[in-house]
Amino acid sequence: MLLTFDETAKMISSGQPLHIAGTENLLRKLPTGHWIGGSTEYFMARGGGKVTNELLFVTDLPYADCKIKGYDESSIANVTTDAFENGFSIVILPFDSAVHKAYANKAPGFEGMFIKNIVGWIAGVNLDVPGQTPIAVNGETGEVYADKAVVAHIGVPGDKMVSIGIINIFAPDENSPIIEFTEEGFTAKTCQINGQEVLLADYIAGNKIDTKLPLVGDYSGASVNTSFKSIENGAVNFYAPVFPGIKYQMAKAITNYVKEFHDRVKSLDDTQAAFSCNCILNFLYGELEGEDINAFFGPITFGEIAYQLVNQTLVYVTIA
Repeated sequence: MLLTFDETAKMISSGQPLHIAGTENLLRKLPTGHWIGGSTEYFMARGGGKVTNELLFVTDLPYADCKIKGYDESSIANVTTDAFENGFSIVILPFDSAVHKAYANKAPGFEGMFIKNIVGWIAGVNLDVPGQTPIAVNGETGEVYADKAVVAHIGVPGDKMVSIGIINIFAPDENSPIIEFTEEGFTAKTCQINGQEVLLADYIAGNKIDTKLPLVGDYSGASVNTSFKSIENGAVNFYAPVFPGIKYQMAKAITNYVKEFHDRVKSLDDTQAAFSCNCILNFLYGELEGEDINAFFGPITFGEIAYQLVNQTLVYVTIA
């Protein structure tokens, strides 16, 4: 829920574990307590998408077992071994930091990655305000990180079951060729298209590819998006890494983001999410400001975590 600074500070004083999203300015001023935070000014709230530097989005984590830890690029692999056997972990990574890149590139290989429930998001900034730095905050110590992750590991009672849900409105375009990469990373100059090496930037320009649509990779039958960030000096930059051995296709065009989201969440209207986040590219390209998608309120993010890093995706946690 979106709260004022004073309302948020009052909740912190209650001692309840919290997840908080807001501007760096507001997060730095909050009192210490049992919380983690990350920077963004974009939110999905009741009544619709909202951009604000005056309110904070607070998620109550009503469980006694909650441990908060910081991780750098050398220790981030421990996020899974530190997680509770029955519970979930919320990870916040500052955008474009070394720990963001380390997680993005290596998370699929972390011990127990797809056994533990790991979710979270990439902290960002207001895209219209220059000079900002994405941050993550350890509310227990008051430490503010531009180069570390913060994680809330939450344990739930034995009679509860945690599930991670993903709403991905994109599907591979059946008319798209298979696109493959020989090296992993956030940047690519060349790729294999139907087995032939080509310059990716030239292929995009020559085929008038809409880079608002992501690449959709086939990860053992699961469709995972990798979004385009920019094309500079012949290099194509992504918001998440591409990997060798994964077959990618361009996503099928979306004519109406809001309708697509409504259609996807319609059967989930009664879902009570313990945590959720949605992608900044969905927010911008789908023009979601002021649009209510009826469910799944939380921060708008610069990348989402559902075990590994994903893009242009809504991620949520349910506890039954």
